[in-house]
Amino acid sequence: MISIALTGGIGAGKSLVAELFAELGAICIDSDQLAREVVERGKPGFDEVVARFGDDILLDGEIDRSKLAAIVFRDAAARRDLENIIHPRVRELATKLTSRAGENAVVINEIPLLFETKGQERFDLVITVEADMDERRSRLIARGLKSYEIDKRISAQATREERESISDFIIENDGDIPALEKKVLSIWENEIRPRLAK
Repeated sequence: MISIALTGGIGAGKSLVAELFAELGAICIDSDQLAREVVERGKPGFDEVVARFGDDILLDGEIDRSKLAAIVFRDAAARRDLENIIHPRVRELATKLTSRAGENAVVINEIPLLFETKGQERFDLVITVEADMDERRSRLIARGLKSYEIDKRISAQATREERESISDFIIENDGDIPALEKKVLSIWENEIRPRLAK
């Protein structure tokens, strides 16, 4: 098995790259999706988050992610508290999913905050997806984020240089989808598959 971390700044295109790797046969684990699962109603993570942030973050009995984001992206201490609740649970769940993958599997963990959590040591390879800042902003605006929300989220993440410092490969998502597919295929054929064959 090869365990790979896929990281990149918000709006760089990590999820698209993960989808392209999945089409080639990789098993992809989305840390953002796991982070949502571990704080679902009825889970211990839900109770801890509500105990820390109060009932004001609830909407119809569920955690309102936009309300919670508004708090943690303006208060670094609150963000650390939330991460301390969520990250250990996400790691535990990701480890369980990876253990079920079997031999000769390529498991790609999509982890936005890899540098920030010093998680790179747990993986055989680290791939970073990067894109021009203006391009990232336009993608995030298209997703419905406001400019000030984008600023807060980008400033809460590691810099491009920090992400690149822990990476084995960097994918520049600066063209169209066929160009991106070629870059992903190149890493798959020239780097990942030969490692599996060893």
